[in-house]
Amino acid sequence: MPIWRIVTFLSVVLGLTFGLHYFLWARLVRDTGMSAPYGRALTALIALLGVSLPLGFVLMRGPRSVSGPVSWITFTWMGLVFLLFVSLLLGDVVQFALKVFRQGAIDGGRREVLARTVGGAAAALAFVAGSVGVANALAEVRERRVAVRLKKLPAHLSGYRVVQLTDVHVGPTIGRAFVEELVRRVNALNPDLVAITGDLVDGSVAELAHHVEPLSRLRAKDGVFFVTGNHEYYSGADEWIAHLGSIGIRVLRNERVAIRGAEGFDLAGVDDVHASQFGGDHGMDVRRALAGRDEARACVLLAHQPKAIEAAAQLGACLQLSGHTHAGQIFPFTYLVKLDQPYVRGLHRHAATTQIYVSEGTGYWGPPMRLGTWAEITCLELSRDA
Repeated sequence: MPIWRIVTFLSVVLGLTFGLHYFLWARLVRDTGMSAPYGRALTALIALLGVSLPLGFVLMRGPRSVSGPVSWITFTWMGLVFLLFVSLLLGDVVQFALKVFRQGAIDGGRREVLARTVGGAAAALAFVAGSVGVANALAEVRERRVAVRLKKLPAHLSGYRVVQLTDVHVGPTIGRAFVEELVRRVNALNPDLVAITGDLVDGSVAELAHHVEPLSRLRAKDGVFFVTGNHEYYSGADEWIAHLGSIGIRVLRNERVAIRGAEGFDLAGVDDVHASQFGGDHGMDVRRALAGRDEARACVLLAHQPKAIEAAAQLGACLQLSGHTHAGQIFPFTYLVKLDQPYVRGLHRHAATTQIYVSEGTGYWGPPMRLGTWAEITCLELSRDA
């Protein structure tokens, strides 16, 4: 990645971090008129937590005995900061509405009382929402069964099972035990094919090879396939592509394979949408993946980001399997994701002969929280649409 991108990214992250913590201080300390000893203590705590976020990301690069606990603390606080920010913004809306309905300014004493009430309510709401979010993220991953009808699928393949994993994010807070349980449950579904649609890892092969090793025991009649997500490119994509190949996972890079030969269907896979930014021979090329194929055959495309659907539909893919969105992961991020992606979750018909399924993700990224979304192992059962 070019140095200017790294500098820009770090500048934005640091700016947001300190800006959010200043906002928390302004609403919880300054506006409430908190008395000196308590105000100083809360100011010091907010400042310490603000500094701890970037420091935590530095410490995550250390041994797992250190990075594990640090990651849990850092990412949990990150999630709580976001929820507290949203709760306080709602409080600002309430205060503004009260001011409008009163048709006049609120005097200083009442304003401080209102600010304290809103601040306390916002903190309580953020804590409750965060607790629910952590419980959801750590709960058993749901199995979601989805029926998909494809007109070009051979009749004898009706009932064909594709199990999709995506956005597992093996890394600081998700490790080998989680992956082992995924493998056990996927194999129990007796899949015909397993598709892993990117963002499998957050870390290098050296750091995480041990944790992804259980994937070598995935069993599917027609194989296990993988396409890169954006996070693979933050973690050494070339090394991961080679490593996954060494443990029996076929990486599809702007290419396709025939499933069940001449009497089956085509499976294609492409690099992540943003892969070209990382140099080398990386870059999404749907045209290359689908060029020259027999259009009478059904074609399933694996593409990490839903936004690949436009090219997929134009080039004749029947079904696209994607992830990336996490369905927003923490409400109300769902609405922000909709600004970037055409679909956020679930099965959709994009064109007359093209459908897309977007998984909510199998793991989580960053804060170990899910609010309004649920992790899933997706079992797609294909059948012929008459």
